[in-house]
Amino acid sequence: MTAASPPEVLRAPLVVEFPFTRSLGPVQSAFLTGLRDSVVLGVKTADGRVLVPPVEYDPVTSEEIRDLVEVAATGTVTTWAWNERPRPHQPLDTPFAWVMVKLDGADTALLHALDAPGPEAVRTGMRVRVRWAAERTGAITDIACFEPYDGFAAAAAPAPHDGVFQDPVTGIVAEARLDYTYSPGRAQTAYINALSEQRTVGERCPSCHKVYVPPRGACPTCGVATTDQVEVGPAGTVTTFCIVNIKARNLDIEVPYVYAHIALDGAGLALHGRIGGIPYDQVRMGLRVEPVWTEGGRHPDHYRPTGEPDADYDAYKELI
Repeated sequence: MTAASPPEVLRAPLVVEFPFTRSLGPVQSAFLTGLRDSVVLGVKTADGRVLVPPVEYDPVTSEEIRDLVEVAATGTVTTWAWNERPRPHQPLDTPFAWVMVKLDGADTALLHALDAPGPEAVRTGMRVRVRWAAERTGAITDIACFEPYDGFAAAAAPAPHDGVFQDPVTGIVAEARLDYTYSPGRAQTAYINALSEQRTVGERCPSCHKVYVPPRGACPTCGVATTDQVEVGPAGTVTTFCIVNIKARNLDIEVPYVYAHIALDGAGLALHGRIGGIPYDQVRMGLRVEPVWTEGGRHPDHYRPTGEPDADYDAYKELI
């Protein structure tokens, strides 16, 4: 008689992406517009230091600074690290060096990529220059990268600049994205597999007896493993909720809708779920709900009212 093989732990790619739009103050607007026009700007502090990239407040005195100056597009590497495997959306798609470059005329260093054939071609103190992007829009990517440069440091002092450009850049979209390979672990793998069978399974702590849904594999309060599986629900109680009025990209749900914390019967904490089958302004704390599954779905599409009387506040107040 052979022992049963442990269930396969799930793995899946996960992308966390949140592009957001931000406005620019006069200093950052001038800096990015300057890059679009092949001009590198910094700011001069009260004690004469030139900061590149520029900031709007002195990091030492916290005083507002607006004294813009133009620095050279050449500089010196102050430190570096080799990037053997570039990730998507990085400046170069071939191996390159991340470098801190103090541009001629600046007192601080700028982080960017250096196009070099290999780590043996990179060293602290080497001279580099900006390689401008063929198409520039007013972003740090207007500097395509740095490249090796045989020239000497520029002797001229930074030139004052009024920061005035035609059609200035006043806002940017920041593309924040992280790519993962996510593994939910033993406990959540069992939870996800049970959901595919339209069951909700948690795990009970052997010490405090709290039932975690979704399970975590261990009790964060007692610090002991949770291996005792407990089926909960399917019905539950709305403990608190919010009304969503902004439509999310790639989510085919009309606004407004309600997203709630739902304490399933037998669970020791509430999980998230969307409430449907009832006008959004009739959702309330204590509402009794049940899951609605779509054909082939691996998790409840939403929760709807069961028609039962509302739960008494004392029955769920510890789960809010």
